[in-house]
Amino acid sequence: MTSSGDELAPELFPIAFLLGTWVGEGVGGYPGEPDYPFAQEVRFQRVPGLPVFGYSSRIWDPETGTPIDGEVGYWRTAGTYETGLRVEVTIAHPTGIVEMYVGDVDGGKIELTDNVTVRTATAREIERSQRLYGIVEGDLAYAIDIAAEGHELRPHRSARLQKLSPDA
Repeated sequence: MTSSGDELAPELFPIAFLLGTWVGEGVGGYPGEPDYPFAQEVRFQRVPGLPVFGYSSRIWDPETGTPIDGEVGYWRTAGTYETGLRVEVTIAHPTGIVEMYVGDVDGGKIELTDNVTVRTATAREIERSQRLYGIVEGDLAYAIDIAAEGHELRPHRSARLQKLSPDA
């Protein structure tokens, strides 16, 4: 099913709480490296004519403004209230990694596990990842865990973001 004009595709209603621009700060880390603070902007926006949300994230050093990382992708839903609401997410990183996640929607909470991770020959070796997103007191909070470079699954990034602008 596709959406026309400004209408939200009905299949996206369960994740409509994500729509908008979110900003805030968090902490990140990578196996074998020290943790670091970061600032972030995340956008979920409608894609005209398609039953998906476009997704983008940019992360920078909060003291210097130097870019640290970014992601782009698409979020869509699958399933029904009767069969269980599922989310399918595709995310591409500028570091040569593309991740595909599947997960469950439970009200204002989304749990994602990696379905496929593909990397270029020069990208870091990510063996497994999972993400948890949720609305906490009106903010969007998330946590990303990764298993990388031979290390067990561990926290990679987490942040709490405030809605800067509504529905996009």
